[in-house]
Amino acid sequence: MKVTDKITAKINRIDTGDVFGYDTLGLTSNEIIAGAKALSRLVDKGVIKRARKGFYYKPKVTVFGEQKPREDVLLSLYLFEKNKQVAYITGTKLYNRLGLTTQVPSSIRVASLDKQIKGKAGNIVIKPAKSYVKVTADTVKYLELLDVIKDLNTIPDLQKSDGLVYLKKVIYNFEATELKKLITYGVAYPPKVRALLGALLEAMNVNTTNLSLLKKSINPSSSYQYGITPKMLSTVNSWNIV
Repeated sequence: MKVTDKITAKINRIDTGDVFGYDTLGLTSNEIIAGAKALSRLVDKGVIKRARKGFYYKPKVTVFGEQKPREDVLLSLYLFEKNKQVAYITGTKLYNRLGLTTQVPSSIRVASLDKQIKGKAGNIVIKPAKSYVKVTADTVKYLELLDVIKDLNTIPDLQKSDGLVYLKKVIYNFEATELKKLITYGVAYPPKVRALLGALLEAMNVNTTNLSLLKKSINPSSSYQYGITPKMLSTVNSWNIV
């Protein structure tokens, strides 16, 4: 069977709106070049559309016009590679999902350790952000929490006291093994993040021997601007937070 016929047969079985790539089409390494040309011809004919480089979808046309794949489906193309998570959503989009701000961003920041991720998901522009730790399905929840600490001063409309309540609530529900991971990943973040994480853990009387890692990692002569008073968090002075 010709590569073009093979691709056409596969695409005919794919639902409209579903995103697919070379893996979905079952192309061998010897068929990739011919397959890419065949897919380009199908794009030119309007049979399929390009979601991003290497990924396509069959457009669905309704009485309201053409419907693109859901935003979350398009976003997943940037967050996963071969079904493994390699990036995560951060910034205002994340803080909106967590209920920390009501603002809806016009662009989405996607963080990865070793690459700058840019593109579009439907009408949403994707901009790169920095991850301080390798992104996996296991690390994401810790990195999201550490990002909240990092951006506490700049999250739109968020009162510091409300932010601290949120952070304490999440940390309170962590098991000992989870707290160990949180501290381990936290050490990779800037000093101000390490300081506030340490102050939170100490204020909550978290029993962990790893707390000393955070204390040793910050400069005792430096101060960290958060605008948090001892009344809001009793341990800020011992961690040089002002």
